[in-house]
Amino acid sequence: MSTNEAINTDRIRNEAFRSKVVSADEAAALIHDGASIGFSGFVGAGYPKAIPDSLAKHAAAAHERGEHFQVNVYTGASTDHALDGILAESEAIAFRTPFSTDGSLRKQINNGSVRYIDTHLSHLAQQVEEGFFDHLDFAVIEVSGIDEDGHLIPSTSLGNNKTWLEQADKVILEVNEWQPEQLNGIHDVYYSVDVPPHRKPIPLVGATDRIGVPYLEVDLDKVVAVVETGGGDRNTKFTPLDEVSKAIGDNVVKFFKQEEEAGRLPKGKLLPLQSGIGNVANAVLAGLETGGYKGLECFSEVIQDGMLGLIKSGTVEVASATALSLSPDVIDEFRENIDFYNKHIILRPQEISNNPELIRRIGVVAMNGMLEADIYGNVNSTHVMGTKMMNGIGGSGDFARNGYISIFLSPSVAKNGDISAIVPFVSHVDHTEHDTQVIVTEYGFADLRGKTPRERAQALIAIAHPSYRAQLQDYFDRANAQPNAGQTPHILPEALSWHQRFLDTGSMLQGEAE
Repeated sequence: MSTNEAINTDRIRNEAFRSKVVSADEAAALIHDGASIGFSGFVGAGYPKAIPDSLAKHAAAAHERGEHFQVNVYTGASTDHALDGILAESEAIAFRTPFSTDGSLRKQINNGSVRYIDTHLSHLAQQVEEGFFDHLDFAVIEVSGIDEDGHLIPSTSLGNNKTWLEQADKVILEVNEWQPEQLNGIHDVYYSVDVPPHRKPIPLVGATDRIGVPYLEVDLDKVVAVVETGGGDRNTKFTPLDEVSKAIGDNVVKFFKQEEEAGRLPKGKLLPLQSGIGNVANAVLAGLETGGYKGLECFSEVIQDGMLGLIKSGTVEVASATALSLSPDVIDEFRENIDFYNKHIILRPQEISNNPELIRRIGVVAMNGMLEADIYGNVNSTHVMGTKMMNGIGGSGDFARNGYISIFLSPSVAKNGDISAIVPFVSHVDHTEHDTQVIVTEYGFADLRGKTPRERAQALIAIAHPSYRAQLQDYFDRANAQPNAGQTPHILPEALSWHQRFLDTGSMLQGEAE
């Protein structure tokens, strides 16, 4: 194999790997129609920067010739438009799992032209190993370097990379010189995970533990191409915190203080925290700092802006995750002070970061966003109006079902007040009432633990937006007044009427005639 580009020997320090350097176009040409590909990438971090573009052009050229060309795409979580988007727009994706945030791909998922399976993030690696999915033909993995011994130095995410490298028949590596060389040592890759009946206990007893090695391994004979790149991650800029997000964050801190006073959480230290992504999650993290906490531990899946700030302030001592997903401003802060952050951050494969057994054993407090909850505590994280996939369940199910405390967060309304986050019955169920313990809006928190369905309903109505409380109370009262109302009262013909009203009129609010 050959290339006209100079080889960066500082990043590819093994001669055998240097001999495999080719252009992105040459590497993409190796991928055949119908191939199943495990791509690196988790929440916009560490995804391949060059191969997807070349593969999209390869697919488009094949289509122009009248030839069929589509591939099956497996990742850690979401990637970027530069992977999911351009492949979707080239009609090059036949199948996708486990999670995606790209608008172009979302349209194809919802119109049925792309087969999509929404999968718990902790489950996918093991299920591929067990043969539940197609066998992987290729792994396309970004790394920040290759050392003298042929070890792969991971980049800003680990995700499912270990499994893709092990399971794929052929491997294409992207060595990205944009990624800081000082990432070497931040990772902890555990290699003793097996499938039943050979699965052994994972020897991690706390968020600060290191149980593996700081590199990925690959069979050199499987490596068919090495490509040099220099592109940055998807560094989405977060909008400034608004009053609603701040209020949600404050309410989470109030809940924590309640738990500390009751002796259910250690005072001042809490338990290992998990936080989802987005502005609300950042607001919750900001609330921890104003709440006076120091030396906290986090056992999560993503480190985003708010977490980095907490590390810098000393609010968080150690953060364990599988990816760094930072905004443009904060990525500069990370790169400038990477030696400091390396002492406080551990990146692990997602089968460890999201492992249900570990989450339950070390007592993780889970905090995740939602689209809607119903008055009994069922939560919809994925489907708009019950049918349109938004992104996917991601890791929320891993943490919600197994966390020491399971918290869901949401503004009380969306679409300028036309959609209520608290409804009579969710239009799609991702997390049942059995997995939901606390729901937080800007109007307070509903602690559902130890409450019957009827008691849950009153607690949730109390934190709904004031515009919808009377409607919710009316529905509940009438459902409860029915003969033989049962354990969980519902008026079945009306249970989804709020969603239908929105589809018909553009608002869940009842009109004057109603």
